[in-house]
Amino acid sequence: MKKIHVGFLLSYDYELLKKSIPPVYKAADAIFLALDEQQRTWKGNKFEINDSFFEWLKSIDVDNKIQIYRDNFYVPELNAIQNDTRERHMLGMKMGLGNWIVQVDSDEIIIDFEGFVQKLRKFDSYLTNPKSHPIQFAGFHINVYKYLEEGLLYVNQPSKFLLATNYPNFKYAKNTKSRIVYLPTYVLHEGLARTEEELKMKLVNWGHSHEINTTFLEKWQKANKDNYKEIRDVFYLDPETWPELGYFPTTNLEELKRIVSNDANLKIPAHKLFFRNFGQWFKHLFKKTKNHFEPYF
Repeated sequence: MKKIHVGFLLSYDYELLKKSIPPVYKAADAIFLALDEQQRTWKGNKFEINDSFFEWLKSIDVDNKIQIYRDNFYVPELNAIQNDTRERHMLGMKMGLGNWIVQVDSDEIIIDFEGFVQKLRKFDSYLTNPKSHPIQFAGFHINVYKYLEEGLLYVNQPSKFLLATNYPNFKYAKNTKSRIVYLPTYVLHEGLARTEEELKMKLVNWGHSHEINTTFLEKWQKANKDNYKEIRDVFYLDPETWPELGYFPTTNLEELKRIVSNDANLKIPAHKLFFRNFGQWFKHLFKKTKNHFEPYF
């Protein structure tokens, strides 16, 4: 009990886990990889995993922390986002109530997981009776937009994302609709930083595929280091959410981590975190929590 359990979804983009697992390995007590027993996406499409990936897992799992959780994560009567939510709930329950349930997507590279764990530990009292005191924790994405030959394009403002909870009563993807505590944890989000072929595959199989705007892919295809300042409104759902891009003249992961950690423009000021957290506390102070699960079963 009161362990740091980290969960990942193992699917068609499994190669990205080679970047996202190592940063959390040392500080995690256990790591769970959820894999559909018939290797289907949330839309029911089949995918294959090269044996070399499982060999890689064995080679890095020097402390025997990693376990693969196989189950039926595809229900044809549900749409992709419902299957997404259902799988996260099932994975969360497998990870065990009474532990911190941290779910990281394959395209999320946590810059300082040890620091995040230290902050999370201050809330360990919420693990005693999680059903009565559900809470979730959010960090901030530094969204990598596109890799170029000599660098990368990124969205020049961080965006919040949900990272951990004590009670996996997920209502929509990783959102439990309970109180959120925002922590100054930053993650390189490589959701769009793929080859064009890989990106198209993601968009087809993604839980939000039915919501993607029609101009997104065209803008992504033409964006480069010479014209990125002219390309506006680049978010894949509501375009105005990401109004403009920035450029890093490197693709080296260690250099990117240093740039992000030292760039004041990419960080959330402490006073903004305070007021966000106060607002969440006040919002849920008198709110009666629904403690029953409402997964898509």
